[in-house]
Amino acid sequence: MHLLIAWLYWNPSKDIFTLPLVNRPIAWYGLFFVLGLILSYSIVLHLLRTWLLECYSSQKNNKDISSIALRLTDRLTWYVVTGIIIGARLGHVFFYDWPYYQYYPLDILKVWEGGLASHGGAVGILLALAIYRLSIRKKFSELTFLTLADIIAVPTALAGACIRLGNFFNQEILGTPSQAPWAVIFGNPADHSLPLPRHPVQLYEAFAYLIIFALLILIWQRTHVRKRSGFMAGLFFILLFSTRFFLEFFKSSQSTVIDESTMQMGQYLSLPFILSGFFLIIYTSKVSKAFTQEKENI
Repeated sequence: MHLLIAWLYWNPSKDIFTLPLVNRPIAWYGLFFVLGLILSYSIVLHLLRTWLLECYSSQKNNKDISSIALRLTDRLTWYVVTGIIIGARLGHVFFYDWPYYQYYPLDILKVWEGGLASHGGAVGILLALAIYRLSIRKKFSELTFLTLADIIAVPTALAGACIRLGNFFNQEILGTPSQAPWAVIFGNPADHSLPLPRHPVQLYEAFAYLIIFALLILIWQRTHVRKRSGFMAGLFFILLFSTRFFLEFFKSSQSTVIDESTMQMGQYLSLPFILSGFFLIIYTSKVSKAFTQEKENI
């Protein structure tokens, strides 16, 4: 008995349509990137408003708090988007394709040609949060860096899922060759490799990130651990980057900087985030325990 295998042949146009007059194409990747940002903005606005209500409900009315949450989210968005783009671009340049960019440094500015690294984007977000925190610390001293990290962590997995869908349409970040029935043949791979049946690892990641997002939002809404500043961010680091570490085994080599015969660049870069996640979980647990003991002694 022979098993019938019908691999999906995937070769969509990278562009959805072209804007008239300016003759500028709108790409699927750009659409999913913007969709991730819009969804993240809405979730951050909701979470920030919830946090402000818990902290300032006795001092301000709900209308004022909603207005403050909107202003804070608008400003935070600019910081985070800037951090993502700069961090993700430099991450790609230095971790994945430095042998090329060291001779063509001006091409670093050509973000529209592609080349963004999620680990660099994560570092960029953290730096953006630190700068943003400095800009608001006088008016909102309770809104600490770790609290901001917790709030941002929740929708980031959802944004990551959207970006991976964009990668799937772009036929990039390819999986290793596979004979699995669900393998995908990319008709025009971004790296110009042969159109072989491969693991649709972009979809693996997108699905995993959606599960992580659902878990994080459920924990935020149903438990009180969100009040332990840094816990949600730590849990996010552990879940997302452990998933990333595992799924790298199903990816083709991405970096021209190191020998990836043992481990992928993405796995090396994920380890510091995983360790940071465990550190944050342990740290917040100790702080929470110490705070509880102090209350009991009073």
